[in-house]
Amino acid sequence: MQTTSSARVQVFWQPGCSSCLRTKEFLTKQGIDFESIDVHNDPTGMDKLRALGARSVPVVALGGKFTMCQSFNDVIKFLDLKTKLMDPLPPEQLVAKLDIVLQTAIRLIQQFKPEQLRENFRNRNRNPAGTAFHIFRVAQMGVEAAHQIDLKFESFNEVAPDEWTASDLAKRGESVRAELLAWWAKETNRSLDYLVPTYYGRRTMHDVFERTAWHAAQHTRQMTLMLETYGITPDRPLSVEDLKGLPVPDEVWDR
Repeated sequence: MQTTSSARVQVFWQPGCSSCLRTKEFLTKQGIDFESIDVHNDPTGMDKLRALGARSVPVVALGGKFTMCQSFNDVIKFLDLKTKLMDPLPPEQLVAKLDIVLQTAIRLIQQFKPEQLRENFRNRNRNPAGTAFHIFRVAQMGVEAAHQIDLKFESFNEVAPDEWTASDLAKRGESVRAELLAWWAKETNRSLDYLVPTYYGRRTMHDVFERTAWHAAQHTRQMTLMLETYGITPDRPLSVEDLKGLPVPDEVWDR
């Protein structure tokens, strides 16, 4: 088992963040002890993050340096780990799975009562309306990346207008789904091996799209958890088969 001193390794994260949860699970499975810093609930967490020179989570820090964790290959290189990630699904399978994710999120958001839509969940300033909007924005940003539109981390913080209803959110989901399918129908390089601009560097579109698919899927799992917490039976939530091959975290929500 690989070990690194907990006094040196830090993970900056926030509850409900899919990449944060996946990062902590990954390091734990690698046998690495780390200091866990919740920037949302720790009063000093954000100051410590900014002191490093970072602006968003998740971040793994070591000896005053850090790496962002959107790509686990960056984490592996940063910590000099002797491990290999599983190969991503082929692009056509990722598109099919993201389509299923979007259809599921569209169904689920319409099950919430109006008074539940903007009630924050657990220990994060995130609610069902915000989660649905985020899912659709994540998918849309993945498609935009294919058109060489810079993927910026600030875009993940965009929120739906306050007056939007569940029906409005579902319509946004349908619109994004149409964008996804239209892009894929016209995509000439279906290997997605070309580079696209992101806030964590230039990456292959295949790499970005894998993250798009599992990121949206994880938040859709969270919508299922929200419905169950309200005592509502989710309408056809994502199945084990739907998630197969996507590197989603084991857990649905980081406590």
